[in-house]
Amino acid sequence: MSLQAIHKNQPLVHCITNYVVANFTANGLLAVGASPVMADAIEEAGEMAAQSNALLLNMGTLNERTVASMKQAGLSANKHQNPVVIDPVGVGATKFRVETAQQLLDLLKIDVIRCNIGELAALTGANWASKGVDSGKGEIDVEATAKKLANNYQCIVIVTGEQDVITDGERVEFVTGGHEKVTKMTGSGCLLSAFCAAVLANSIEPFDELLTLLNEYKQASANSVAAIGTFHTNFLNELENLAEGRQ
Repeated sequence: MSLQAIHKNQPLVHCITNYVVANFTANGLLAVGASPVMADAIEEAGEMAAQSNALLLNMGTLNERTVASMKQAGLSANKHQNPVVIDPVGVGATKFRVETAQQLLDLLKIDVIRCNIGELAALTGANWASKGVDSGKGEIDVEATAKKLANNYQCIVIVTGEQDVITDGERVEFVTGGHEKVTKMTGSGCLLSAFCAAVLANSIEPFDELLTLLNEYKQASANSVAAIGTFHTNFLNELENLAEGRQ
């Protein structure tokens, strides 16, 4: 199981993420046995990425300083052959986000793009009505579009939603289940992206291990059903249980 592998290997995951979810992401990684570090100063981003086992670049609250740090950290991770995950949060909402995502994808070797359907549409130029950092509305062939994006950047693409899609450009798998309450909890997708980085840190079969992770994440949300405040707590508990083999 992927979460058990994280618990066993205890990877150091360097997260350049957004201030809305930084605490939840750190607590989630700790719950499954990983070690989070949230270092986004350009003076240390490259050095920290070199010391870490994996890097997460999350575009939720972009600014000029953090974009520069993402580039520095990404180049360092590539140099040291450490996996890089990008979460292009709200990429279709503004020109700045679109340009930043494109710069990162062009500059760096990305191992996984973890996005929602609206972000997938924005990254591929599909017609879509964005709604801030939420998915928005539109009509696209998710499977074909995700395969196109994966082939464009020679990476694994994960599109999460009611039905998750994972593809490496050839193979495609679908994951159902979970509970809709997870969408009312800030940072659930961001934490999943951090878990993807943690899985890749010690991965032998990345596609299969990430597919397992998606199933486990759905299982955790399905087992956490409660009022939203309690759901948040239950979810971390369920993730810990899965990581420690108690499920």
